[in-house]
Amino acid sequence: MTAAAPAGHGPALPPLLPGPHLRRLDVITVVATFGGLLFGYDTGVINGALDPMVADLGLTPATEGLVTSSLLVGAALGALVTGRLADRIGRRRTLVALAVVFFLGAVGSVVAPSVGVMLPMRFVLGAAVGGASVTVPVYLAELAPTERRGAITGRNEIAIVIGQLAAFVINAVIGTVWSDHPGVWRYMLAVQAVPAVALFAGMLRMPESPRWLLARGREEAALAVLREVRDPERAAAELGEVRALVEAERESRRGGWADLRLPWVRRLVLIGVGVAVVNQLGGINAVMYYGTQLLRQSGFSGDVALVANVLNGVFSVLGMLIGLRLINRVTRRRLLLVGLTGIIASHLMIALCSAALPEGTTRSVAVTAFLVLFVGFNQSSVGLLCWVILAELFPLRVRGFAIGLSVFWNWTANAVISGFFPTVVAGIGVNGTFLLFAAVNVLSWLFVRFVLPETRDRSLEQLEADFRASSA
Repeated sequence: MTAAAPAGHGPALPPLLPGPHLRRLDVITVVATFGGLLFGYDTGVINGALDPMVADLGLTPATEGLVTSSLLVGAALGALVTGRLADRIGRRRTLVALAVVFFLGAVGSVVAPSVGVMLPMRFVLGAAVGGASVTVPVYLAELAPTERRGAITGRNEIAIVIGQLAAFVINAVIGTVWSDHPGVWRYMLAVQAVPAVALFAGMLRMPESPRWLLARGREEAALAVLREVRDPERAAAELGEVRALVEAERESRRGGWADLRLPWVRRLVLIGVGVAVVNQLGGINAVMYYGTQLLRQSGFSGDVALVANVLNGVFSVLGMLIGLRLINRVTRRRLLLVGLTGIIASHLMIALCSAALPEGTTRSVAVTAFLVLFVGFNQSSVGLLCWVILAELFPLRVRGFAIGLSVFWNWTANAVISGFFPTVVAGIGVNGTFLLFAAVNVLSWLFVRFVLPETRDRSLEQLEADFRASSA
């Protein structure tokens, strides 16, 4: 169904045999997913670091939003640019370069004396986050055997939510131990540098993508890499499949803005952009970035809010794991509709509890319960399926262009929602903000129900034929 499927590229490959080559593949996967871990940690660490940063740097609700969204603007541009860089210099070298950018952005954020320095440093960090969001999945998919491709590329999504959970836990520990220190947020941000060093050191010892090597005419080097991660018979047989995939990728790169003149292509690309934006409209990243502040506004004290916020990270990981178990048992649209229904109900309950319950423990606990329920519903449906559907939706000719455009709008929506979130909460309160989220997600539910095509168990050729016919 996706570009990774080998069907039609020749005779069946010999079975993947066990051996040390699979252990080598697992090591490569762990090292590469440090990029996903950095993605999660660097986006999640602001949740918990922001309140002491506000006091130390004198931030207003508007500049709070700028500090948060500057990373996301950098990520949008990084995602747009890094794909071309990875095509030019290779996946491995790109990840090594991104590790350096991660480190420089982390150090710059830690030593920033003012918001004027913090904003460009967060932008640099965001460029690395956006680059990793594009490069890591591509690198893993191009090294993984067909039988394990879904499981291996899925580990990057797990690494992202684990990175966010790690940020929440570390923030809770640091914030509790050094709660009286005005620069405690600098300690929280400093931890970002550790996985950046691990990614840099690890990727220096990792191989290049065999598909990229073959695209550069380096067939012997590509075969050598395949022999690192396959048994000899399988490596030799798979080289032919990689050749076919390289040719298919060359064809896909011919797609671009000119293809939008075709009505059915334009409709598919707009649907893809819609899916990417729906991924953000639930406000999941607003919760991941400002969860500690939300819990403080619900009535928790500072230290308790930091610890309670860890539940958001726990339910994010659990939701992603549940979604991975359900994804091959339930249709894409059904899982999305159930998830969005749970998201809307959770938003309404958060608004109701914030408005109706008196300030105190009962309100704090109730808001926390429905907040983590929202996170679980989101990550088990919208948070996971967005990326699966984008991989399945587009015909090969425009896939690279269309996914790049969709990811750009995903990061842009993230930046807009997260950037304005503190100002909106300050203006209409927690209850008004989550009522607004609920209303917007009713529109998301209608989009999925009446506009989004079902992509599970349908080939790209079937989808293309249906869209061509509907636009005729």
